[in-house]
Amino acid sequence: MIELAGRAALVTGGNRGIGRAFVEELLARGAARVYAGARDPGDVAAGAVPVRLDVTDLGQVAAAAGVCSDVSVLINNAGHFANRRLVLTDDPDAARTEMEVNFFGTLNMIRAFAPVLAANGGGAIANVLSVAGMVPTPFMGGYSTSKAAALWLGTIARAELEPQGTQVTSLIVGSVDTRMAAHVDGRKEDPRDVARAGLRAVERGESVADTDWMAVDARARMARDPGRYERQLAKLLHAPTLRTGR
Repeated sequence: MIELAGRAALVTGGNRGIGRAFVEELLARGAARVYAGARDPGDVAAGAVPVRLDVTDLGQVAAAAGVCSDVSVLINNAGHFANRRLVLTDDPDAARTEMEVNFFGTLNMIRAFAPVLAANGGGAIANVLSVAGMVPTPFMGGYSTSKAAALWLGTIARAELEPQGTQVTSLIVGSVDTRMAAHVDGRKEDPRDVARAGLRAVERGESVADTDWMAVDARARMARDPGRYERQLAKLLHAPTLRTGR
């Protein structure tokens, strides 16, 4: 269990979407200081401290660890979805970029901030992941693969950092009303609701937590009949409402 009030936190990708919602919710919960990391930190929520941060740039990551030396809560939210097919693609570098941001970027942040968190009593890390990391999602091929890698990263980081008292929570997120999910039709969650659910999971010290209805439903479908659910997801790859395959 961890109390978020009074702590300093850093949210990557904190200038819009789910990241901005995490920043706003941390401030609402009484965080002492909230750093909003972004490639372009010019527009962050009122009350947040902007930090220029590209999680794939080791120099900027190291600089952020130096500037944000009081942090005891790290929210790894920065992500990239290229909206390209994985195998039959017109952009073979798209999947590499997704892996660089979603997996290696998260790893860069954990490596850089592990000693910061240790110096501040252990604290907590939350990795904002996706249903696509829990189940193979063909219409998000590179993204799905990178988020699956980040899921196992969270498990391994949890084991490595347990002796220093740092908890690691993997947040499984469904479809949220953000720019990244603009290609998806149907029900979408409010980013602020996802942030609230995610922070509750952090406060409870959960290892893996679903943040919304789609996350719960998808994991249940996969558990009941993996083969059938995989086939259903494969059919969506060719659905006319999904703008993929470019």
